[in-house]
Amino acid sequence: MTANIEEAKAHLKEHGWVKIPSVLTKDDAAHTLDRLWKAKEASEANGEETFQPILDPDPSNVRVFYLPELDELFRDMLTQPTGIELTKSVLGEKFLVSNFSANIARPGSQSMALHSDQSIVLPEPWLSVWAVNVIWCLTRMTKENGATLYIPGSNKWTRWEDVPSNAPDLLVPFEADAGDIVVIDGRLWHTSGSNVTEDEDRAILFAYYSAPYMRQLVNWTAKLPKELQETLSPELKELFGLSHIGYVVYGDLRYMADKYAKG
Repeated sequence: MTANIEEAKAHLKEHGWVKIPSVLTKDDAAHTLDRLWKAKEASEANGEETFQPILDPDPSNVRVFYLPELDELFRDMLTQPTGIELTKSVLGEKFLVSNFSANIARPGSQSMALHSDQSIVLPEPWLSVWAVNVIWCLTRMTKENGATLYIPGSNKWTRWEDVPSNAPDLLVPFEADAGDIVVIDGRLWHTSGSNVTEDEDRAILFAYYSAPYMRQLVNWTAKLPKELQETLSPELKELFGLSHIGYVVYGDLRYMADKYAKG
């Protein structure tokens, strides 16, 4: 896929996805994967489950939630310029971090249910894009090791009735190298693949951004320790929605006064 940012934005807008190669070096991807395994241990020590039966059919799918709480490295990834620019191209200048989590598909892991990110949190119709997922590939992603599968053109579906009965037959894999990112919009129907390899993990991160008027999947004010919140940059505080002021679509009403000026 193209690395030209304007072409990437156009592809994302039209097709609901785009792949950007080598956002991380192979060494950086390997380093991030090592930190992810340490984050898994820390998460379990905090009492968090890393197998979620409501998401995955078996514990070979490892889930690590609340990554920003666990390591500064993951907090830094949320503001990586390429991911942010592509997210802005779809959601506009203002958006929030709804969730940031990991899925490691170990050998033998099975596919989760087919879905779009908006279909599981918002009622139909899905007339606009209100969410974006930036998928960080820490290992290569192939059909055999459990690559994310998607349905081309499904970003145009706006109602449940648009989803055909043979939808699972339409799935194709996102194949990518370690260090690539795949950006998908919230209307693209997708699922995890099955890992049929004998000894190869597939590790990816999901930086899930949403429109500022959508409730976040994670209440970061409650989840992030107060002492950690105080260390965050203004950009991250805004992305986590930690201000006491809630977002509206247009917070500055001066443009309305100009548009509808009194006679």
